[in-house]
Amino acid sequence: MTTRSAIFTVLLCAASLSVNAANSQNEKMKTCSAQAKEQTLKGDARKTFMKTCLSGGAAAPTAAAAAPEKKMSPQQEKMKTCSTDAKTKALHGAERKTFMKSCLSAGA
Repeated sequence: MTTRSAIFTVLLCAASLSVNAANSQNEKMKTCSAQAKEQTLKGDARKTFMKTCLSGGAAAPTAAAAAPEKKMSPQQEKMKTCSTDAKTKALHGAERKTFMKSCLSAGA
């Protein structure tokens, strides 16, 4: 084998390895992104999850490991319930504001 052939072979192998590595990274990105979307992660929770998932961390498969769930205070639970009710009733603008005010003060 000539020197030129050997160099060409080495370059061809290196190019093949870099293409495989790029494809592997693309697949990992697609998989992690799909998992984050499936778990409806947004903002910092998504960033943390994606970072962990792409680095191959053990916490990658679950959102709970990436962003531990915090206990909601009674006021936060009330806000969530009232907000869900307002959304169910399709309230917007001033109607929503009035509903939220009365809903939040109802149990106080």
